[in-house]
Amino acid sequence: MQRLKALTWDHPRGYNALAAAARRPELAESGLSIDWDKQPLEGFESHPIADLCARYDLVVLDHPHVGEAVAGDCLQSLESVFGDAAVQALQAESIGPSLRSYRFAGAHWALPLDAATQVMAVRGDLLGRPMPLLWDEIAEISRSTGKVALSLAGPHAALSFLSIAAAFGEPPAEKDPGLLVSKDTGRQVYELMGDLAARSPRSVREKNPIGILGHMASHDDVVLCPLVYGYVNYAAPLEGHAIAFHNAPRRAAGGRPGSTLGGTGIGISKRCEVTPALKQHLLWLMGREAQIGFIPGHDGQPSRREAWHDAGVNARWGSFYENTADTLEQAYVRPRHDGYIAFQGKASALLRQAFEEGAPADGVLDSLQALYASHRAAGGER
Repeated sequence: MQRLKALTWDHPRGYNALAAAARRPELAESGLSIDWDKQPLEGFESHPIADLCARYDLVVLDHPHVGEAVAGDCLQSLESVFGDAAVQALQAESIGPSLRSYRFAGAHWALPLDAATQVMAVRGDLLGRPMPLLWDEIAEISRSTGKVALSLAGPHAALSFLSIAAAFGEPPAEKDPGLLVSKDTGRQVYELMGDLAARSPRSVREKNPIGILGHMASHDDVVLCPLVYGYVNYAAPLEGHAIAFHNAPRRAAGGRPGSTLGGTGIGISKRCEVTPALKQHLLWLMGREAQIGFIPGHDGQPSRREAWHDAGVNARWGSFYENTADTLEQAYVRPRHDGYIAFQGKASALLRQAFEEGAPADGVLDSLQALYASHRAAGGER
């Protein structure tokens, strides 16, 4: 019996489907046993990937870690494990940039188990007006109600900044990898966020996305969060109010719903012995049966495009998937160079302090660019 140690994150969406899949009789019959451990979301976002790969055979990770992982030479590429044809087939089946986001330095480094991006969360029973589509509408609801929350804790202030810049026509660091964002776009984004942050309910200012959604489900002081990572569990909760999820706001009608890709993938560490049974299990997790039936049935969010448009899946989960699929298809993929994770955390802290102090935009943007450039240089430019 091959016994593997694996690590995921401590939430039903990250753990339940993987643990249940490891208990399937077919796995034991194939001679494979997988023991899934859990770590908090914050550890998942920031713990050094090389350390995790030294202790685990399978590691659930976020795509911005791939530059760090390549620098640490701690993962096996999907091409080396499954072959080019299998990777190309996964690319065709995966929604949006779910698989592509794990490509770095000429190879893919994780299987896109879970697909997510920032979307708009709304208490439809409290909104009392048509669902907003544009950032101008979000600002108006904030001014009239004081019940629009920004997700600013942890890395999320920076992530929201990146998303709004994408909606405003300038996906950060895409046209020029050395420039985070131009002064003109950056100023518009910063001023919009500062305006919304000033009225964002204090009850959720220090909460991560799970905390914000949990608060919205049980309290009435937050009507809408325009950018928060979607958790399907809150669309059809066992208790509390259901939250409606919709596409992220756009700057103008027909524009891009600005959103920064999240989700998770399964990385295979260098210490792992890849057997035919393990390959079969991992490809089963990516296949139609698991992605449309098993994973949604165990609190997970599939990455297969077909699942996001499946009528049965949407009926069970309050149309979460069909209402946000457009945002996921167009989601912005962050830089993935070694050093980006550290930049993301420091940039968020800088933005939170600037919003609290009402600091002028130009100085904040200069500081963000300097921070980005220094971490990019320290981590390499791939």
